[in-house]
Amino acid sequence: MQKLVDGVHRFQNDVFSTHERFFKRLVEGQKPLALFITCSDSRIDPNMITQTEPGELFILRNAGNIVPTYSNTSSGEAATIEYAVAVLGVQDVIVCGHSHCGAMGALLDPSQVTNLPSVRGWLGHAEATSRIIRENYGHITDPQARLTATVEENVLVQLENLRTHPSVLAAMGRNELRLHGWVYKFETGQVFAFNPQDGQFESVGDQGFEPRPIMPHLRAI
Repeated sequence: MQKLVDGVHRFQNDVFSTHERFFKRLVEGQKPLALFITCSDSRIDPNMITQTEPGELFILRNAGNIVPTYSNTSSGEAATIEYAVAVLGVQDVIVCGHSHCGAMGALLDPSQVTNLPSVRGWLGHAEATSRIIRENYGHITDPQARLTATVEENVLVQLENLRTHPSVLAAMGRNELRLHGWVYKFETGQVFAFNPQDGQFESVGDQGFEPRPIMPHLRAI
């Protein structure tokens, strides 16, 4: 805890005081560039990965970067998505998975969450991911490759779920919203974006890369 308190002191003395005018402008409101949906994993820092400043990303985080399908029962995820799209008018939504994801590992090995009923219930929102891997990826037996495939497929499944939200469908119908699927590899710093033209994830850092918004669909196996 002391490390966190010391960090607050350094922020106030070294960062805030130096950029006080910038931070005070944030009081006027926010106009984020994108809604960034990613995992709660402590090893991921969306602002660091994208080199964005406070106010530029509207961030939604939970275990497994999951987007529950829309229902009449309110949830924090649904409220965040609706507010970002309908009120803040974000033009891009990114669902970003990551390497070595514990939530996706639990999908592959449910025994990991036997004594975690809340986590087990939450992962039910990724049941489609589990079934896709189970039924379509039997040829992949290497544990790491299987986990990577699960992370990637889950991003696409959650993009499908995202399209069930009325605010998202309405904005997409007006061509005012673009959806993107990313995977962050934290051991190399690479970010891979789904390319709908070839049905694969390609490195965002490659020269000549162009972001391609996707109409979510499960890629062919």
